[in-house]
Amino acid sequence: MEQIVSIDVGGTSIKYGLWNESEQSLSSKGKVATPKDLSGFYDVIKEIVTKFDDEQVDGVGFSIPGAVDQKTGVIGGISALPYIHNFPIQAELENLLNLTVTMENDANCAALAEVAVGAASDMNDVIFIIIGTGVGGAVVLNRQVIHGKHLLGGEFGMILDDKNERLSLRGTAVHMAERYNGDSGQKFTGQEVFELAEQGDAVAQRYTDDVYQNLARAIYNLQFVVDPEAVIIGGGVSANSNFIQKLDTEIKNLVKGVDDIKIVPTLIAAEYHNDANLIGSAYNFFNKH
Repeated sequence: MEQIVSIDVGGTSIKYGLWNESEQSLSSKGKVATPKDLSGFYDVIKEIVTKFDDEQVDGVGFSIPGAVDQKTGVIGGISALPYIHNFPIQAELENLLNLTVTMENDANCAALAEVAVGAASDMNDVIFIIIGTGVGGAVVLNRQVIHGKHLLGGEFGMILDDKNERLSLRGTAVHMAERYNGDSGQKFTGQEVFELAEQGDAVAQRYTDDVYQNLARAIYNLQFVVDPEAVIIGGGVSANSNFIQKLDTEIKNLVKGVDDIKIVPTLIAAEYHNDANLIGSAYNFFNKH
């Protein structure tokens, strides 16, 4: 097998590209909006794969949210796409596409890519935090992804704050903008709220500070779970050096306030940014075929 279609399913958009295994290259990339229901999802996936009818394609690798059981082809857990869960979706996709299909959790895909050839290529033990519509993650020990007994290893978005609210709701720009807009009556994107904060808007700063503080607290606590060499930040924000710099500053401020072990987690931006999931899903496919 030489080429596959790699597909990264996100809560807002579905990205795709053609992966060539011998050249280790990703080409013909594109992006479409994520459908609201399963029927629409299947239509979009079929349309994406059909774009490559003129290519010799040997299969399709999916990077997808949730607790992916690669033995049963069922996605457990929860995600922003409730219609993909708790039925044999992998078998249905194989019937739909008439191609071999593999699936792996999206954050684990990012970890596979970054450990193989990216920001963590020279590390053994790392944590990945993927910040998108929600917060995902992966734990890598001895260069192996840890799935865990319930396939929930690295699901950092489920971490609760002191108000029992999940990190996926309190640590992303998307949900921060929803709160800001709900309170102000505006229709800003997360990026626009961050820009307002940069311009000195005190209200916007209060909302963005909440994001930084929640992420900083989670990262500080995770450092004491497996004591990784670094915490790799992925997702759309990984391309924003200002975001990571501010998050690093927030963690340092947090550490100043603790009395005991004053360890500051090392933050590193993912090297492949939004392509990491696509590359990782291809690595997962060829690891299995």
